[in-house]
Amino acid sequence: MNHQAYILLGSNLGDRTQHLQKARIMLGLNCGGMLRESGIYESSPWGFDAKQSFLNQVVEIETDHRPAELLTKLLTIEKQMGRERNGSGYSSRIIDLDILYYDSIVLNEPLLSIPHPRLHLRRFTLLPLVEIAADFVHPRLKLTNAELLKKTVDFSEVKPFKLIA
Repeated sequence: MNHQAYILLGSNLGDRTQHLQKARIMLGLNCGGMLRESGIYESSPWGFDAKQSFLNQVVEIETDHRPAELLTKLLTIEKQMGRERNGSGYSSRIIDLDILYYDSIVLNEPLLSIPHPRLHLRRFTLLPLVEIAADFVHPRLKLTNAELLKKTVDFSEVKPFKLIA
């Protein structure tokens, strides 16, 4: 059975656009078919200070992996791309892949919470999410992504990123 999952991609180290592109390719090869992808957005780091800003993008995939399997695949992609986790909170990273939604399920396990517990607090997540899924209803908060964006208290600057050809 196929499921829809929304994944947030983020990078603030090295060639950020290249990292996002590679992650999209690896998602397609390892996790499922790409259905939609947002534009790329640039924002300051959230929850910590860093020299380089983040590029973020949301993609919708169709997958036959269960949520825990999908998470394992995402963590494997991160590791293959060179992400190092130090376990001490937020930090700069080559790639970050987060499950935002998986169908309309609500899941609370020690290593995985769906919907992502902070998606409604983050403008850098909501803007690209609204671009491709404005009317998707958050299964816990019972508001659409567009409504969540209007209600967020995160007023940080998030701007579309223009690729230079």
